[in-house]
Amino acid sequence: MVAYEAEQRVRLPALWAGWMTQTFVHWAYPVQEVRALVPEPLEVEEYEGSAWVGFTPFLMADVRPAGVPARVPGLPTFAETNLRTYVRPPSGRDGLWFFSLEVACPLMLAAWAIGAPYHPGVLEVTRSGGTVRYSGRRRPGRASYRLAVRPGDPIERPTGRDVWLTSRWRAYTRRFGLLWETPVEHEPWPLAGAAVEELEETLTTEAGLPAPAGEPVVHFSDGVGHVRMGVSVPCARTR
Repeated sequence: MVAYEAEQRVRLPALWAGWMTQTFVHWAYPVQEVRALVPEPLEVEEYEGSAWVGFTPFLMADVRPAGVPARVPGLPTFAETNLRTYVRPPSGRDGLWFFSLEVACPLMLAAWAIGAPYHPGVLEVTRSGGTVRYSGRRRPGRASYRLAVRPGDPIERPTGRDVWLTSRWRAYTRRFGLLWETPVEHEPWPLAGAAVEELEETLTTEAGLPAPAGEPVVHFSDGVGHVRMGVSVPCARTR
């Protein structure tokens, strides 16, 4: 069962940040369609018989190295969007596999060193009249998206599916024939329901997935302000 709260303490963080104004859009996919894009030895996790692909735009706020307090003026805040699925390596520690990471800050491209699939682009997040709007375009490339959601009531008691779709405490990447594990720690997501007012995206097809079918499952969160991202370490061989 996926944990609602962080499964480990990140005692030596590489990076502090807030993940704010985040929307989770999830589609169910046949497992074999996702499996083809995930390297061995990772296993694609299923929920209710399907693999799930998440499209998650948000703001990275007050990004800083370990030891720098959040009150320092001028810390960067920028938009980021990821396309991901849920996996489990031989160690059994469930986590995220990213198909792509769109980012408006060139500094994040340093994560290419461990295989994080960052792509620079022009991204925007705005709030107006109860609607949250996200847009982005990869440069260079054709991948783009537009999303508008209207957040609903807070979810006081998240269901098993709510937690499964939103709560993961590590990410996996591939580089130099190795899987790398990056741990993360933060407070539980304060979730709300959300209604989609507009959704156009080509991130899924650019990643090699079929276009999503059916209505998505959508959550919104004002965010978590105390994110601690740990040092990435190799955890298995891959191919």
